[in-house]
Amino acid sequence: MNNRLNQAVKLLALVAAMTAASAASAQSAGNWLVTLGANKISPKVESGDVSAPALPGTKADVGTDTKPRLAIAYMYSDNISTEIDLGAPYKHDLNGAGSIQGTGKLGTSEVLPPAAFLQYRLFQANSMFRPYAGLGISYAKFQKEEGSAELTAILNTGGPGATFKIDDKWAACFQLGMTAKISEAWFIDASVIKTKLKTKVHFSTGQTQDVRLDPVAINVSVGYRFKGF
Repeated sequence: MNNRLNQAVKLLALVAAMTAASAASAQSAGNWLVTLGANKISPKVESGDVSAPALPGTKADVGTDTKPRLAIAYMYSDNISTEIDLGAPYKHDLNGAGSIQGTGKLGTSEVLPPAAFLQYRLFQANSMFRPYAGLGISYAKFQKEEGSAELTAILNTGGPGATFKIDDKWAACFQLGMTAKISEAWFIDASVIKTKLKTKVHFSTGQTQDVRLDPVAINVSVGYRFKGF
């Protein structure tokens, strides 16, 4: 009887140890969270006019793009984490708006928008669902800007093809998200990120244009959590 009691106690101790190990592998202090998925960026454009001699009301709109997204987060406590978002460059079409609505594509531009967040995660570390909110900063680096024949015609240059450059900018970001546990190590992550971004376009003709982009990013990813070294 004593033997069976000892075995039962040992079994209970083993189960308790395994439970503790499982809890430690959840979103708790000292864990790293790595997610990989898809991210769609949709600029919410408020465009200023291109300066003279362009037609008054010459504005621009910006198309959407979807690319892979890699994010790495570290849990400083069971509720507080930091996250770095990385990914491939996004390529956006620039289209005519305002008085030149319907003129077609004015050009394209790539942008690299790495971001860093400080996050607060609700509920217990091993909860099935964990909503979170983040406040962060992003650096929008614009590159490979290319103008079209339509852009040259609209700028009224009367000369060679027009080119342009967009100013790189720091911007504040706001994030709302949720994780859903698949297992002790794997989870699904989804979030929405709003970035407050205003920049300036400089054309080779000497003309300029102020543009507020304020993109909204929607992403869904698969994540893996592991204990730090």
